[in-house]
Amino acid sequence: MHQNPEIYFVTIIGIILGLILVGFIVTILFLYQRRQHRQEQEMLLIKDKYEKEALRSQLEIQENTFKTIAQELHDNIGQMLSVVKLSLSALPLEKEHPAHDLARHSQEVLNKAIFDLSDLTKSLHSDRINDVGLVESMRFELASVKKAGLIDVQFSISGQEFSLPEQKAIFLFRMFQEMLNNILKHSRAKQVCVRVKYHEDNTFALEVEDNGVGFNVTEKKESVSASRGVGLKSMYNRAHLMGAEITINSTEGKGTHVLVKLLPQKE
Repeated sequence: MHQNPEIYFVTIIGIILGLILVGFIVTILFLYQRRQHRQEQEMLLIKDKYEKEALRSQLEIQENTFKTIAQELHDNIGQMLSVVKLSLSALPLEKEHPAHDLARHSQEVLNKAIFDLSDLTKSLHSDRINDVGLVESMRFELASVKKAGLIDVQFSISGQEFSLPEQKAIFLFRMFQEMLNNILKHSRAKQVCVRVKYHEDNTFALEVEDNGVGFNVTEKKESVSASRGVGLKSMYNRAHLMGAEITINSTEGKGTHVLVKLLPQKE
């Protein structure tokens, strides 16, 4: 039997329309998924930007608090200690007087307190970091540690030094302070090695290594994600804000090595 040509024609047209419809549906689904993906990317960027701004604001408040504390310590406590020191030195005490040795010892204690207070205010005040530079600020901090006789300190600089943006220099210095603080408080190390490296491609690297007891890095990271380990969390936050890479390697009983690498900013 011969089929009606019109049936073939209708069938072919139906197939073509079906294919067009399927293609249309596939295209719509593809465009929808693409748009959804783009919106998800935009939302992630907005979220990341919001988190960075929130962190930046938090750290700016912290730096302003440090400045205020430093100024108050210098203007009020420092002045009061100086007045007491002058009052003691003005006392008409002869060497034979029973209180002479006590007054002299009190003056020595006050001198040390004034000196230590001055060191503390310098460490707290971020303007000084920008005035003297990152390397000198680190050198000053390490000199204080070395002077206390708590730990052997080695400090080296390699490459041609170049200037860093003020905010990044402050962030790097605060991270460095946190590393030192962790070593002094927890590591029971006998030695710390600090290496600052300026590379020709404008990459900056800070390495801090100690020979202390070490720790479990995985556990520490989990404590950071659980809102504990505030110091370590602060280091990660600052690294994230300035686009730096931070790597922490530690083995229990074999010390800790921290590397912070700041890549040149792309134009």
